[in-house]
Amino acid sequence: MKMKINNILGLLVVVTVIAGCSTTKNLPEGETLYTGIKDIHVNEKDISENGEKTLEEVTAAVSVAPNNSFFGSAGHRIPIPFGLWVYNNFRKYEKGLGRWIFRKLAATPVTVSSVNPETRTKIASNLLKDYGYFDGNVTYSVDSTKNPRAVKLSYEISMGRPYLIDTVTYEGFPERADRIIRKHFDERLVRSNRNFDVTLLNSERERLVNLFKDNGYYFFRGEYISFLADTLMRSGYVNLKIVPAANIPKEAKKPYVIGTTEVRLIGCNGEQPEDSICARDFTVHYFGKKPELKYGVLRKRFIYRSGETYSLTRQNYTQEALARLGVFKFNEFRYVPRGESDTLDIKVNSMFDLPYDSELEFNLTTKDTKQTGPGAKFNLSRKNFMRMGASLNLEVKGSYEWQTSSTVDGRSSVMNSYELGAALSLEFPRIVLPWLKDRIDPFRFPSNTNFKVYAEQINRARYFKMLSFGGTVSYSFQPKRSMKHSVTPLNLAFNTLQNSTEEFNQIAARNPMLFYSLSDQFIPSQSYTVTFDNSFRKRRNRTWWENSLTSAGNVTSLIYAAFGQKFTEKDKKLLGTPFAQFLKYSSEVRNTLWFNGTHQLAFRAMGGIIWSYGNKTIAPYTEQFYVGGANSIRAFTIRSIGPGRYRPAENNTYSYVDQTGDIKLEANMEYRFRLFSNFAGGSLNGAVFLDAGNVWLLREDPARSGAEFTFNRFFDSIALGTGAGIRYDLDFLVLRLDLGIALHVPYDTGKKGYYNIPRFKDGMGLHFAIGYPF
Repeated sequence: MKMKINNILGLLVVVTVIAGCSTTKNLPEGETLYTGIKDIHVNEKDISENGEKTLEEVTAAVSVAPNNSFFGSAGHRIPIPFGLWVYNNFRKYEKGLGRWIFRKLAATPVTVSSVNPETRTKIASNLLKDYGYFDGNVTYSVDSTKNPRAVKLSYEISMGRPYLIDTVTYEGFPERADRIIRKHFDERLVRSNRNFDVTLLNSERERLVNLFKDNGYYFFRGEYISFLADTLMRSGYVNLKIVPAANIPKEAKKPYVIGTTEVRLIGCNGEQPEDSICARDFTVHYFGKKPELKYGVLRKRFIYRSGETYSLTRQNYTQEALARLGVFKFNEFRYVPRGESDTLDIKVNSMFDLPYDSELEFNLTTKDTKQTGPGAKFNLSRKNFMRMGASLNLEVKGSYEWQTSSTVDGRSSVMNSYELGAALSLEFPRIVLPWLKDRIDPFRFPSNTNFKVYAEQINRARYFKMLSFGGTVSYSFQPKRSMKHSVTPLNLAFNTLQNSTEEFNQIAARNPMLFYSLSDQFIPSQSYTVTFDNSFRKRRNRTWWENSLTSAGNVTSLIYAAFGQKFTEKDKKLLGTPFAQFLKYSSEVRNTLWFNGTHQLAFRAMGGIIWSYGNKTIAPYTEQFYVGGANSIRAFTIRSIGPGRYRPAENNTYSYVDQTGDIKLEANMEYRFRLFSNFAGGSLNGAVFLDAGNVWLLREDPARSGAEFTFNRFFDSIALGTGAGIRYDLDFLVLRLDLGIALHVPYDTGKKGYYNIPRFKDGMGLHFAIGYPF
C-alpha cells in the first residue's frame, strides 16, 4: 500500500512540474502563442440551409487548431501541453539524447503571426460575399490569458440579409450557340429568387461549357463566359447578365466534326508499334505479330464515328469504356485540327499494364455474426485474357473462426468452424451475347458479363461438414445512370451434407425443418434484379430502391413436364439428387432526406417472401431470411429473433441456427448529425436510430410454436430496438460503432407491458462495423 501511495504521489509531482513549465519562454522575439478560439459570435444569423452552409465555410476559414488540440478542435485543448514543454526545454540541445528527444517529441509553437487572423478575416468576409451576404463582415479580437505571451482569439461574424437573384438573361451569344442555350433553358442552375451564390455561378459556367462542347465547340473554355451583376436596380436583389467574353479566339467560335482516329498500342515494357490495321478511318498501330487487344474489342470502346459532331460526353464515355477494360496503364487523347477546316483528328497513345495482378491478404476477421478468427485470401488475375479485354480471376481462401452469440435472455453458445474455398471467374467489361455484335448503348455506362465456377468446404466442429459447389452466368448493365439491371440466367448450386455427428442429428430430430433445409439438393435458379438510384443528382431527397426475383427449379420442372411428369410432382431429381423448387421476391427501399451537409434523416423499409413447393416444400437454408446484427435490428445479434413469436427452449443451446423464416419485414429510421467537422483527418458524426422487424414461416412447424405468419397479434410479433452510435468518416472509409437497446421482443418473457425485456443489460447489443447500415 505504501508503495502504491508513493507511486501516485510521484506521478502527481511529475504532472505538476510539467503543467508548471513555461510554454512560451523560447518563443521568437515579438511572437505570441496562439492557444485557440475563445468564442465565435454570430450576428443576424441566417438559419436557412444556405445560411448554415455559408456559416460552416466561414467558420472553417477562421478555425485553426492550436498546440495540443483535442482531435483537431480549434476551441478545445488537452490540459497538458507535453509537446510545447519538450520544445521549450530541449530546444537548446544540438546533439545527443536531448536533440533526439527534441526531434521526436517537440511540437513547434503555433503563433498568432502564423495563424494570421487579419488575412483569415478578409478571406472569411469574402466568403460571405461569395454566398450573397454583401453586407456581411468578419472581425477578430485578442483575448489575453494568464500568460502575457499567450492569447486566445475571438471572432465576430455579422451575416446580414442575403441578396437574392432578380433577373437572369443570356445575351450576346452567336445564333447557333443561343439556340443551344434556349434548347436546354430548363436545365439552368441560376434562377430568380434564389440566393446569390458564386459557387452556383461557377457551376452554371461549367454547365454552359459542357453544353457547348457537347455540340462540337471543342476549344470553348470557361474563361469565355462572363457574369455582369447589378445590385442598384432593386434593393437586396442582383440582376445578372451572362455574356460571352470579349476577344474569344476564332477556333472556339466554331463547331468541329470527328475525322480519323489513330490508336498507338504500346507494350507494358515500352514496346513501340511496328505494324498497323486500318478500316473506315480507324487505325490501330501495334507491336508484334498481331495486336495485343483484338481490333473489334478496341473499336467498340470508341463511342463515335467519323463525320459525327464532336461531343464531350461521347469522349468521356469512350475514355471510361477504355479504362473499364482494365488492360491499360494510361490512355492519352490528343485532338488535332486538320488545317483550317472544322475537322478534328484523334490520336491516342495507350500503354498496356502488366498482364498479371495478384493479392495476398491475411486478416483477423470479426463479423456481425460474432464470428472471429484468422483468415487468408489469395487472388490472381490474368488481364486481357485471350486478347478479349476480359479478366480471368482465381481466388483461393481459407479461414478458421470461433463464434460466440447471445440472445436477449443472456444465453450464450460457442461454435467453431473452418472454411476453405476456391473460385474461378471470367469477367468481361461488356455484355457478351452471340447476337450483340454491333455498338450498343449499355457501353455508355458500366456493364459486365461474369462466368463463374466455385467450390466451398464448410466445417462446423462437432456438428456437420458441408460441400457446396456450382456455377453462375450473370449480366449487369445500365441503360441510364439511375437504373441498373442484373440478370442471372443460369445459377447452378449443389449442396451436400457430407457427414454429421450424433449431436447434430439430435438437434435435427427436434428441428426437422432445419434438417430438410440442409439436406443434399441442387438449386438451379434464375434471378433478375433492378435497382433505381438517384443519389448521384445530389438532391435533397435521395432514393435507392432495389427489387429482386429468383426462380429455382421451375425451368427444370418444365422440362420434366414436357416428358409427361407433373410440374408439382415431388421427388424429381437432377443427376440423382433432388432439386429445390421455389419463388423468392425481395424489395428494399432507402430514402435519405438531407436537411444540409451535417444533418440527415434516413429511412429503410425492406421485405421478402419465399414460397417453396413441388419438389421441396422447405427452402434451402441459405435462401431463408433472418434479422438482427449490425446492419439490421441492432439491439439483437444475428438470427436471435424469430421466426414469429417462437422462443427457443432454454436448453436448446444452438437454437440460433434455425431462427430463419420464409417472410421478412423490417424497417429502420436513423437521424444522422455532425459532431466534429475536423476530427483527426475526418469528421465525427453521431446517430440515433429505431429498428423494427421479424421473420415468419408460411407453413406451420410443430417444432416451432408461434412461428407461422398470422395477422393476430401482428404488431406484438415485431421486435423493436433503439440506440445511438458514432461514425468516423474519412470519406473513403466509414468506421461505425452502434449501441442497440432492445425495447420489445415478440415472445413472452414473463414481464408484463410492451417493454418486456427482463433485464436491461440483456437487451443491449454493441456492433462495430465498416460503412453505414443503409
